[in-house]
Amino acid sequence: MTALKKYARLEATGLWRAADGDQRREVVVSVGDATLIISDMRDQPITHWSLAALQRANPGKRPAVFHPDGDPGETLELDPSEAEMIAAIERLRRAVERARPRPGRLRGLGVVMSSLAVAALAFFWLPGALISHTVSVVPDVKRTEIGDALLERIERMTGPACADKAGVSALRKLRARLGTGPISLMPGTVITSLHLPGGRILLDRALVEDFEEPDVAAGFALAEQTLARGSDPLRDLLETTGTWSGFQLLTTGTLKGEILDRYAEELLTRERAMPDPDALLAAFSAVTVRSAPYALARDITGEDVLPLLEADPMAGRDPVALLSDADWLRLQNICGG
Repeated sequence: MTALKKYARLEATGLWRAADGDQRREVVVSVGDATLIISDMRDQPITHWSLAALQRANPGKRPAVFHPDGDPGETLELDPSEAEMIAAIERLRRAVERARPRPGRLRGLGVVMSSLAVAALAFFWLPGALISHTVSVVPDVKRTEIGDALLERIERMTGPACADKAGVSALRKLRARLGTGPISLMPGTVITSLHLPGGRILLDRALVEDFEEPDVAAGFALAEQTLARGSDPLRDLLETTGTWSGFQLLTTGTLKGEILDRYAEELLTRERAMPDPDALLAAFSAVTVRSAPYALARDITGEDVLPLLEADPMAGRDPVALLSDADWLRLQNICGG
């Protein structure tokens, strides 16, 4: 939808309360695919609200107070200074409701998946067909849940994602500049970068600590986004862990912990693929980012990344700064120095 794309990078801060009597906490609010994403100050999603099922508790008054339909105890309060986000929510929830008359989709996922089980048994006897069907019906909110569950398991092996407040703020600015999903900096991994179902990208801390400019980290983030666009990460998970994983997700809407544990270990040990150079160059060009720093970080000789060096979309042009010097320093210290 045009309206959703217009506000795809819009973010605001607000006060969220899970239920009556709970203490309000500061959160970051952003717009997803027909959802309002509420994240903590570490950019970790807390909850997703359907825009079509979103209610305003005090129409025309400020601060604006929103809540999910049927649950007035859970609230999100937006200060008058966040007028752009307030106006966007009012417009988007109406637009999404008109374009997507399917409120309560996630709550009804278990029922829908169960009813599809009979059809899956009758018609999808080929493993590839079963996985393809499962990937096609799993909504974005469920993909994000799976990605968050995988991140928790990866953090058990690498340590928690770096969470210095100033650094996280700078990282959020870089993410907005690139137009990627949420980015997390990991304190210790055996890979340079990863992407997870739901759009989250993981980067090794060395990508910001060992280089003089943010273009390298930006390049790896764009590479992961390009890989995810070329091959659905949820499909990779199901193909890696087996047909039964697809059938379980299709019929119950969940994946067992041991399946996620096995896949998280696989992600941290497999050799990372290189995106198609033409697709990657298009991604760099779309956000006016240099490809040469990323290419040389991958291969200092330049032999394996020659197309990225020769066809750098910013060659001969003044580069557009990804971050201010101050924000770049904050990002370099996101893991505490």
